[in-house]
Amino acid sequence: MPIKRQTIRDHTAEANLFARRAVIAALVVFALLVMVVSNLYYLQVEHFEDYQTRSNGNRIKVLPIAPNRGLVYDRNGVLLAENRPVYSLEIIPEKVDNLEHTLIFLQALMGITDEEVEDFKKSLRGQRRFKPVALRTRLTEEEVARFASRSHRFPGVSIEARLARHYPFKETLTHTLGYVSKINKKDLQKIQEAGEEANYAATYDIGKLGIEKYHEDILHGKVGYQQVEVNSQGRIIRTLDVQPPTPGRDIVLNIDIRLQQAAQEALKDQRGTIIISSAHTGGILAMYSNPGYDPNLFVHGISSKNYSALLNSPDRPLINRATQGQYPPASTVKPLLGLLGLETDTVTPEYSITDTGQYRLPNVSHVWRDWRKWGHGEVDLTRAVEVSCDTYFYDLAYEMGIDRISDYMSEFGFGDYTGIDLYEESDANMPSRGWKRARFNQPWYIGDTIAVGIGQGYWTTTPIQLVHATNALVNYGARFVPQILQGYREADGTLQPEPLKFLRPIDIVNRENWDVIQNAMYMVVNGERGGARFAFADTPYISAGKTGTAQLFSVAQGEKYDAEKVAERLRDNAMYIGYAPYEKPEITVAVVLENAGGGSKNAAPMARVMMDAYFELYQPELFASAPASNGEPDQ
Repeated sequence: MPIKRQTIRDHTAEANLFARRAVIAALVVFALLVMVVSNLYYLQVEHFEDYQTRSNGNRIKVLPIAPNRGLVYDRNGVLLAENRPVYSLEIIPEKVDNLEHTLIFLQALMGITDEEVEDFKKSLRGQRRFKPVALRTRLTEEEVARFASRSHRFPGVSIEARLARHYPFKETLTHTLGYVSKINKKDLQKIQEAGEEANYAATYDIGKLGIEKYHEDILHGKVGYQQVEVNSQGRIIRTLDVQPPTPGRDIVLNIDIRLQQAAQEALKDQRGTIIISSAHTGGILAMYSNPGYDPNLFVHGISSKNYSALLNSPDRPLINRATQGQYPPASTVKPLLGLLGLETDTVTPEYSITDTGQYRLPNVSHVWRDWRKWGHGEVDLTRAVEVSCDTYFYDLAYEMGIDRISDYMSEFGFGDYTGIDLYEESDANMPSRGWKRARFNQPWYIGDTIAVGIGQGYWTTTPIQLVHATNALVNYGARFVPQILQGYREADGTLQPEPLKFLRPIDIVNRENWDVIQNAMYMVVNGERGGARFAFADTPYISAGKTGTAQLFSVAQGEKYDAEKVAERLRDNAMYIGYAPYEKPEITVAVVLENAGGGSKNAAPMARVMMDAYFELYQPELFASAPASNGEPDQ
């Protein structure tokens, strides 16, 4: 076997290889060094300001500051909506490692209920994880102390103090003021669409109903900011700069809380509404809808149990009857129908009919009955309004026709929004041929017109529409938009009045026609057969008005209406519209009582109470020697 020879090492070649490798390595190191130096130059010199800003962004935070919400006062300076300090237990989900365990421990420590936890979880769905969400609001001092002593065990959980809305008069003003409540997902979407997201960055609540919602832009204010320095844990070390928020403006309403309370006291347990308006401006002095509810329940988050009770109540407390309630206007619109009859020359002031208690059309078997079985005898327009003669207005409606009635009553605002500064308003219904065809795909019948002639049938109205129409009547056709807001306060405390809003006036060719109708309404209160004469007996002021009794279901031919045999919620509505003083009207009043019976017996006396309350406040000298009323109302 041959012997393998050992190769002699070539030291020269090895030295050259090492040299080449060393050069390559040196070049790589040099290249890397150039890259490091270049990058340092790029970071430290060329883009120093950019990275300095980023560095400050980690160290300096800009936090929004919520503005204080504007206060609400009545016309005499009484505080109706205020801001009170409250403490709430809040959680920032992003800073909590195990949210479920944290909630369990907080339930044991603070007595948090399962319902509160469920509400908290619902709120989480509409919030970003880095924003605080309230677990419990309105903490007591004991609860604040209990958590503070153990706060180190709950990172991401803190007690925050803020101002919350409070309504000292509770249900007295609910449907007028409305309320504020937590911003939900729907609210947030609207805020984003309006481009106001930044202005609500630190705000918890927003106006939900009433004045609080309608005048949100005035009441909310403008957000402020503070620059703070924080450490690596996010805790604030110091405040660097503050841009204070601009508080919302304080607003003053036309409402007089004394009249509002008088309306609440007058209605007591009766379902219905009372409105008092300034006759010549449309300003709303009182607007109470019964029953109401405590708006403070919604400010801090109403429980599901309480909300269900309100939502499912047969008395419908969530409805503002003054602006959303839809009722047949009944005889309260007879003066307006009479005015149309004069204007169209359908009747004259002297034109009269003989009322036997029944009204018939040629070749029609149906008989329309007057509320008075034996009729009223010979009646002209003034007497027809005074005694509320149905037969006269059956005939008047038949002669005028639905087209003229519908067009003319629309000019008074029926079937349309009044424009009052509340979003919660219904337009109700002023029927017409086209409406019935679109609604029921049926033609208009002459019987429909006759029903409209006494404010029944398909015609519905809201109480605020009745007030609006009455204001137009006493102002000879001039029309103002009803206004709850009187104005807002400037920074120096002076009142900036809200301008009056005018609508197109109602054009009546003969001004004397207005006087005829106003005189007829005067006779309702002061005539020997007037429907409201007993209710307003011996008043130290002179007023005018019109009663109404709205039938809610049809009585068959030959049958007599008996309230005792009718279900309570199917009984007649009692209604009244009026104004005072007669010669120079200051106020108009509307009263609607659900299922209360006759307007003369029930609504007119309540209107008397409200007019008395107004004049006792604003003209007390009238009552210095006024005799007490001892009259009895009509049946």
